[in-house]
This record gives sequence, C-alpha cells and structure tokens, in this order.
Amino acid sequence: MTGMGNRTGRILVVDDDAAIRTVVGQALKRDGHRTTTVATIAEAEVQLAAGLPDVLVTDVILPDGNGLDLVERVVAAHPGLPVIVLSAQNTLSTAVRSNEVGAFDYLPKPFDLDALSQSVQSALARGAGGILEPSDAEDHTLPLIGRSPAMQDVYRIIARVVSNDLTVLVSGESGTGKELVARAIHDLGPRRRSPFLALNMAAIPRELIEAELFGHERGAFTGAQARSAGRFEQAAGGTLFLDEIGDMPMEAQTRLLRVLQSGEFTTVGGARTIRADVRIVAATNRELAQLVATGQFREDLFYRLNVVPVTLPALRARRQDIALLARHFLDRAVEDGLPRKQLTTDAVAVLEAYDWPGNVRELENMMRRMSVLARDERIDGIEVRGMLGHVAPPRPVGDTGIDAAIHARIARLAVEEPAALDDGSLYDRIIAEVERPLIAALLARHGNNQLRAAKALGINRNTLRKRLDVLGIEP
Repeated sequence: MTGMGNRTGRILVVDDDAAIRTVVGQALKRDGHRTTTVATIAEAEVQLAAGLPDVLVTDVILPDGNGLDLVERVVAAHPGLPVIVLSAQNTLSTAVRSNEVGAFDYLPKPFDLDALSQSVQSALARGAGGILEPSDAEDHTLPLIGRSPAMQDVYRIIARVVSNDLTVLVSGESGTGKELVARAIHDLGPRRRSPFLALNMAAIPRELIEAELFGHERGAFTGAQARSAGRFEQAAGGTLFLDEIGDMPMEAQTRLLRVLQSGEFTTVGGARTIRADVRIVAATNRELAQLVATGQFREDLFYRLNVVPVTLPALRARRQDIALLARHFLDRAVEDGLPRKQLTTDAVAVLEAYDWPGNVRELENMMRRMSVLARDERIDGIEVRGMLGHVAPPRPVGDTGIDAAIHARIARLAVEEPAALDDGSLYDRIIAEVERPLIAALLARHGNNQLRAAKALGINRNTLRKRLDVLGIEP
C-alpha cells in the first residue's frame, strides 16, 4: 500500500522472466505506479523512444543482449533517468559494473518486493542524485567469491565506495577475507595504478609502529642510521591497509588521528610536513566499540575510521557459498600445479555441515590439502570427514558459549599454527586469551573502577594492576 506522501510515477520493467514481470508489475501497480513490462532490450528501446519513464528497472541477462549495455546507453543519453538493475548474477563484478555504468541501485535476485518498492521511491525522490559516475576500470579477476545475501550486502557497499576516497573499516572474524575487501576497493578504484600497502598492527613491535607508518630520520632513535620512508610515503597516491587496527598502541592512535584530521604528517625525528595522499582502509577482528568503552581505543579515531563500515560474515553464516568457494580453491590449486580434484555431492554436504572456525582461510587450506592427499580424482564425503577429523574433532552436541569458543580456537590453531598444539604453550596461550576479554569486560561493567573489578574477579587490586600491565590493557 502506498504510504502518505509517497511519489508515484511511470515505471518501465525489462525482464525476460514472465513470472517476474507479472509479480513486479502487479506490486508496483499496487503502489500506485503506472507500469509497463517488456521482455527484451529491443522492446525496451521502443518504449523509451515513445516516451521516457520516471524509473527504468532492468534485468542483466536478456535474450537480445546485456542489460548493463542498455543501462549505459540510457544513462549517457538521459542522465536524469534513474535505473535500477536486477540480476541473478550475484557477483561483485556485477554490482561494481552496475555502478560504473551509472545505475541508481542494484538488487540481486531473489529480491524482496519491499526493497524494490523502497528503491523505486528513492529513485523518484532523488532523480539522478544517486547515480555514480562511470569509471574506466578494466576487467579484473576479483578475489571475493560468494552469492549469499550476506555477501551481496558487502558487494553493494564496495561498489558504492570504489569511486571515492572515504575511509572504510572492515570487521569480521579471522580468515573471512578482510584484506581481499581492501584490495578489491583499491583495484577497482581510481587509485589502482598506485601502490597498495598493508601493515598488520599486531605484527609490529609497539615502539616501532610510528616509524613504520610515518618513517624516520637518521638518528631519530638507536639504530636509525639513515632516513627511511614510512608506509604513508611509500603508498603515496594509493591505498594503505591497516590490519588489526584494534591492536594499535594508544600513542600511535593519537598520531594517526592527527593525520586523518589534517591530511599531513612528519617523520619520527623530522620537522618537514608531508602531505598524506593515501586512502585508508582499516580492519579488525575485535569489537572496537568495546575497546572504546574500556579505554583501549580512542573514540574520536574510531569515528574517523568507521566512515563506511563493512562487516564480513563468518563462513558458517553463508553456508550456501561453501561449494562455490571449495570448487574455486580446487581450480586455483590446479593453476599452482597440484592435481585436479572434484567433490561429490555428499562431500559438499559434509563441507557445508562443518562450522569452519578458521573461515574462508581454513577452507582454502583444506582444499589444497585435499588436492595433495586425496587418493582419487573424485573426493567423497567419507574422505572429507576423515580429513576434517584430523583437523578438529566434532564439537559435542549442545556445546555453546565459552566451550564452543575454545573448541573453535583450538581448531583454528590446528589449521593456522599446528605446532602450537604440541610445543607446551597451549595452556598459557588460551588462558591469556580468555583472561584479557574477561578483565576488560568487568572493568567496563564497573565503570573502570579497579577495586570493584578486582573484587568481582576474586583478586586484590595490586594483582589486577599487574595483570593490566602484562596484558597491555589501559584502564
């Protein structure tokens, strides 16, 4: 039903599926629009020649051509005509291409009729205001794979930010592909001919992070025997990917904030101001809002980074993509000289039932392992179960909460750092990983009152202070 104040207009729908034409046409007519539906590009061009609609809605794959070519021609000839693209080819390249040719919106099939209705309303209200300018991007081999609704949301955000320099914050569990998002944004944008550099905050000693980011002058500190350019200088004109941003020390956070605010920086030990000509994409597998609440991350820096948030789903939240990803990784293994393997239907079912605590990275490692170790070209469910059993034992039924988290952490270590399960460090490592969020959560709960937090933990205040120092938690 059309809401009060909603606009109505003339809508032209182009789709070769008669059922979709009927359903979409009826839904838009119920909203009060005058709707015409056609099945081909040729029929659409006849209607456009007879009189422009207020909104054009078109599929991509049509009997007589590609709907995106139609969009490109229509937008070039009539920049004020909003075009909404519908597509069953739910890939990142389709979403990006839709924006490149000037589409107002992109809706992957199957789509929600309410979402289409809202998109038409926005198109009528804003006219050409939402159209992105086409770019001269070439075809790319895109790194992100998946057609699930969760990944469609990611694609739509990427498609809308590639043509600008807004700061992007990518969040998600380890192994979900956060760097791939950053690379896609870089490779599809106007900075793609300049450097893409990545820096992992967790992998750099705290005292060297500022020098790594901003460079240093000769004599700035012990061992600085010559001037060295930092990542901001090295990535000039391109993109700087700051991974594990939640692990950045507070003093480096302060300096990064100044750079984001002013667009300028100085090297460590230097006085000359240098312009920061880079796009920033940051990533984290930690909850930054929680770190802000516990005083471990600057609130103002969080808002500077979180201009465009992108949340990558865990693989267990997009199980319908597992088969597509698995086959993609098997094909990649062949390109690297490994034997060709194929998955049977029951093998895919086993893969889809597994929780993948290491996410896409774990799945890729498993496919490469299968390429080498599987006896036959066809991999069946029994063999998959056997290999998964060596990686991580099945989780007990009903296992939830912290038990599930520990099972998942051990399974991930088994894939990423198998030596950690045998070197005698596992107990201390898991205890430390549990202790840090426990103390941080209790401090937040008690308003950073250390005495009350210590009482809740059953330890004295001095012991708590020592643990805060050891764990690097700044109250």
